[in-house]
Amino acid sequence: MVNLAIDFGSILKGQNMGKSCTTDMRALDVRTMQRDGLLQAGRSFSWSWSRNGVKQATVNARVEPDSVILDYRQRNHGGEWQDMNYPVRLTWTPCHYGGQRAWWLCPAVGCGRRVAVLYGGGVFACRHCHQLSYKSQNDTPSSAAYRRADNLRDRLGWMPGVIHGIGNKPKGMHWQTFLRMLAIYNGHDRQTLAGMTAAIGQINRKLGRIKL
Repeated sequence: MVNLAIDFGSILKGQNMGKSCTTDMRALDVRTMQRDGLLQAGRSFSWSWSRNGVKQATVNARVEPDSVILDYRQRNHGGEWQDMNYPVRLTWTPCHYGGQRAWWLCPAVGCGRRVAVLYGGGVFACRHCHQLSYKSQNDTPSSAAYRRADNLRDRLGWMPGVIHGIGNKPKGMHWQTFLRMLAIYNGHDRQTLAGMTAAIGQINRKLGRIKL
């Protein structure tokens, strides 16, 4: 007997499963640094990432007139720790309403793209160099419908997951608003269920080829 626990959200993910998403990587966003006033020559600061309140990684940075020096330690797949220290050049473009906007110039060899965000690997580089996709690019029509349906369920105060069916109108919401949202939800729900049916059929075909 085979016991399967099915996560429909995972089933409905797109076909680019082998390609990492930008959300899977640690990011250095130069826009946030500029907004926080960190890009002043001579300034040093630390940039950290946390998960569930626990610090996961830290990069130390020192700002030069035309670059930011990154200093951190990293290791690949549990190997030896390596000390990393290298500059990432900055460039500036004028804003329409005055002032300037900062950009990274990707430090990967042969790149130099002007980007707002660098993503961590052995070296922080642009998403093109790390071959990253955006989360939305990994969506199939049915997985996008699943995500939108669940977002609507959250707004309506319903239990997460389309398999739980339609809930009640939230207290205080106008009926016209509720009916409009319900019509949109039903469209996403139908597309999601069609995708689930196709995905389950694919699983059943694979199980049919397994000798138990």
